[in-house]
Amino acid sequence: EGYCYVDKTDLLYQLVKEGVIYFLSRPRRFGKSLLVSTLKNYFLGKKELFKGLAIEKLETEWKEYPVFHIDFNGSNFTVPGTLEKKLEGYIAGWEAQYGKSTYLTDVGDRFAYLLKQAHEQSGRRCVVLIDEYDKPILDVLDTGIKGEQEEMLLEDRNREVLKGFYSVFKAADDDLQFVLLTGVTKFSQVSVFSGFNQPADISMDIRY
Repeated sequence: EGYCYVDKTDLLYQLVKEGVIYFLSRPRRFGKSLLVSTLKNYFLGKKELFKGLAIEKLETEWKEYPVFHIDFNGSNFTVPGTLEKKLEGYIAGWEAQYGKSTYLTDVGDRFAYLLKQAHEQSGRRCVVLIDEYDKPILDVLDTGIKGEQEEMLLEDRNREVLKGFYSVFKAADDDLQFVLLTGVTKFSQVSVFSGFNQPADISMDIRY
């Protein structure tokens, strides 16, 4: 159609082979969602989508991994309870695929259980891709909006929920092949990662 495509899949291959948990900060409309989509299709083993690109020759196995993709784009988190409903929707969908625990109720615990189940059922460790990880907080930052019970600010409530959810990565380390979180703000600024080892921040890495 007359468009140019800059092939950076050699860098993508390098990224997935070097580490496990990454963080990338970029302004909106800078291609974060496209990167997440590309990684998703790579880890799903869809070689046909990469025909003619550098990674087609670099990757020789094209294995399919269990991929857990969370996208916070498109949701209005100024409405109390939206974050909880969003996470519940993802978890319930994955439980239909991998099985549901009969005793766990917390979404973080259920997510950790799902990662273990997917690992055991597929024989391969899991990939987690989270797009706009910080949007549930940025939407309500300094707005003064109260949570559903009006016991705390919605900003603090959403931060608390995300902190509990993201802390899963520390306990699930053995079940994780690759994790990427993208967002607008540095993760140190939103205080949601204290529950697990800090991701490798590639935001200012000259290669990326």
